[in-house]
Amino acid sequence: MWQSPEISAQEFAQYQRLLYELTGISLNDTKKPLVASRLLPRLRHYGMKSFSEYLRLVKTDPNESQHMTDLLTTNETRFFREDAHLAFLKSELQRTSGQGKSYSLWSAASSSGEEAYSMAMICAEVLGVNGSFQILGSDISQRILDRATRAVYAMDRAATIPLDLLKKYCLRGVRSNEGTFTIIPELKRHVEFRQVNLLEIPRSLGSFDFVFLRNVMIYFDQPTRSRIIESIAPLLSRDGCLIIGSAESLLGITTSLVSAGPNVYRRKQ
Repeated sequence: MWQSPEISAQEFAQYQRLLYELTGISLNDTKKPLVASRLLPRLRHYGMKSFSEYLRLVKTDPNESQHMTDLLTTNETRFFREDAHLAFLKSELQRTSGQGKSYSLWSAASSSGEEAYSMAMICAEVLGVNGSFQILGSDISQRILDRATRAVYAMDRAATIPLDLLKKYCLRGVRSNEGTFTIIPELKRHVEFRQVNLLEIPRSLGSFDFVFLRNVMIYFDQPTRSRIIESIAPLLSRDGCLIIGSAESLLGITTSLVSAGPNVYRRKQ
């Protein structure tokens, strides 16, 4: 019979270093029980007797390395989270639309898609559901991106969507999908998802009018935050905006962007 092993301080330190190297995420020492609980099912799956044994597999198998990363990264999100940022997006679209402009937006830590689809609903409200806008959602976890692409959510996730938008842009599941809802196809076609490691943002990703990078920098140390922001800054269009979480700040992190309001930054002109 398989017996659950304990994770030693030395083993935990090795996982801390590896996750930092792969993703830039800094796990503090209080996360040791979390790491153990999330990885134990994989050890059980392989019949492994120690976390060191699993670590050796992770270092030699890219698929298992991705699986470990998926398990250890946080995917907390919801529709219309910090809706003041979405209100800002709406006001900017209203201010600049009407000139045949095509908009490009990026949800840079999109998790299971709620943020990207919230952005899409706001764009559709201002520009029309057939308007000229495209949204990229990215995350390091392919597993969570697959969920985002499917866009099927439990009904309780709809609680934070304004009722009028819920009626316009969402469809209630029926029969085998009862108890769920999805996003209407007309809106989904504006949104695509792609796996992106924020430590390795390609310059070819595109140019964006709005980048939402919210509630993710809290998982990185200062040098990593600076590295990520300096990679994102050149991808902003001339008048583009970077929006960060309300509990986050770029103070002391970048010289490429300047504050343009609460949690909003623009390129230095």
